[in-house]
Amino acid sequence: MSHEDATHGPAPMGRVDAEPMHRAVDALAAALHDYVGTAVGVRAEFGAAEADEDPRVLALESKVGHLNAALFDALHSSLGMHPDLTSSVWEPADESEVDEIVESGLPEGGESFYLGFVVAARGGDASLDGVIDLLDAAGESVATHLTEGGYDIAEWAASRGEAPGFGFYEEDDE
Repeated sequence: MSHEDATHGPAPMGRVDAEPMHRAVDALAAALHDYVGTAVGVRAEFGAAEADEDPRVLALESKVGHLNAALFDALHSSLGMHPDLTSSVWEPADESEVDEIVESGLPEGGESFYLGFVVAARGGDASLDGVIDLLDAAGESVATHLTEGGYDIAEWAASRGEAPGFGFYEEDDE
């Protein structure tokens, strides 16, 4: 989809069929329920570290990730919006906790680095759903190379839509 079509324009859209978006939410909700049921069962069998790597859990995490991407695509193609629906945000209780996070979260001498891509599917069976998985695998490889090269990696992430926020810096309101 082009970012120059009416969906992405400045004018209100009027009537929009919300059913495809609701179907995407329903599929995601069902997958999340499956994940919870599976995770509870796996933890009854194994410790936390083993459960994190259990193939049943990993398969459902991948399914949830793909369904999150499908929801993003449904909203994007129907409404032209770029929803951030996959971020995890824990709000600090007060301003002093924000200062504490900012002061303690960044390793001494640490800086954030980003590598960004603008990706479009070429057609055929190509889909944007798998891009984050590929970037995540590449990120794991880069983190390993950096660690082997003598660098400490405090955190790394693959993200869609904008650079990941690591909580090291206060948001600039200007």
